[in-house]
Amino acid sequence: MSIRPARMEDAAALAAIYAPAVLHGTASFELEPPSASEMATRLMRVKSRGWPWLVHVTMGTVDGYAYVAQFRDRAAYRHCGETSVYVSPDAQRTGIGSALLMAVSSSARAAGFRQLIAVIGDSGNAASIGLHAACGFRQVGLLPQVGEKFGRTLDLLMMQRSLVD
Repeated sequence: MSIRPARMEDAAALAAIYAPAVLHGTASFELEPPSASEMATRLMRVKSRGWPWLVHVTMGTVDGYAYVAQFRDRAAYRHCGETSVYVSPDAQRTGIGSALLMAVSSSARAAGFRQLIAVIGDSGNAASIGLHAACGFRQVGLLPQVGEKFGRTLDLLMMQRSLVD
């Protein structure tokens, strides 16, 4: 098992990992899973700005990824990143998510981020909340009923981690 920077040839694996979260879960508020081509575009955007996108590889197979992008697209937010972590369904609850989140947090600090925000879709998402809490994030806000998916209204839970000593 290893963690390494994502490469363009990982785009199909990234799309395959993300698709179940879009189609069957509430962690993502997207309704249609992006194609491998769209994931390549997203990857290029993150990497071209010097922000980290990492993948976890087990026996040659990408089974998880994490990245940090600027929280909002305005200059005042340049030191505040938003985290994203996804693990393939068959590799969840194996420690891959925490390994990725800790590694990408370290890479984010090296890239100049001082604060990290996790925007967690569905305030009932105990797995994501637990993952972020275990990696040093704390709950800082709740936006009730801002999303709708699968006929349900969904909250967004905000968690934050400082990268400043």
